[in-house]
Amino acid sequence: MNLSTEKILEYFVRLTIILLINPLHECAHAWSAHKLGDDTAKQKGRMTLSPFAHIDPYGALLLLSCGFGWAKPVPVNARNFKNPRKDMMLTAIVGPISNLVAALIGMIAYRILGSLMYDTIYYFILFYFIMINIDLCVFNMLPVPPLDGSRLVTYLLPTKAAFWFIKNERFFYGIVMLLMITGILSMPLDFLSGLIFQGLVSLTSWIPEIF
Repeated sequence: MNLSTEKILEYFVRLTIILLINPLHECAHAWSAHKLGDDTAKQKGRMTLSPFAHIDPYGALLLLSCGFGWAKPVPVNARNFKNPRKDMMLTAIVGPISNLVAALIGMIAYRILGSLMYDTIYYFILFYFIMINIDLCVFNMLPVPPLDGSRLVTYLLPTKAAFWFIKNERFFYGIVMLLMITGILSMPLDFLSGLIFQGLVSLTSWIPEIF
């Protein structure tokens, strides 16, 4: 498979992430909030897998061109939760978990296909699918507002520190975007993604033995 073909497949998978996986990620947030008592996202039509309800044009363009990006954030009203800090954290982390589950499913298919045949278009598509889902999981779990990982941090921080953290979320997010654009974060994020990939490989090590 030549380089141009691989690049085309990579863009195809990125488009699939925008149309299928990002909606899954955001729908998971909306569903979790609904289960915990907040119907804000459901009332705004966000508890759906339709990509048109979730696409953020700038985030989608970045994902398509650079391999990382985001969808339109799901609106959540923490005042509707019984335990606002804890429930906000739970609502947030189900998004990255959905990416991790998608990556695991992709890895199972990848290992089965790799055991039966090699160097097929589907094999490369699955590889890119797995890696982009892992990258999105890692990126969204960065402990910086308004990314999902920040909700875990605010849950663990003392109340005053958590409020200060949330109040300055745009400043922190701007720094992260700058670090991403300049490539400074690439090495640590790639390292974490590699660890997760190897972990999924280990979890599916039984598949080649069967096939």
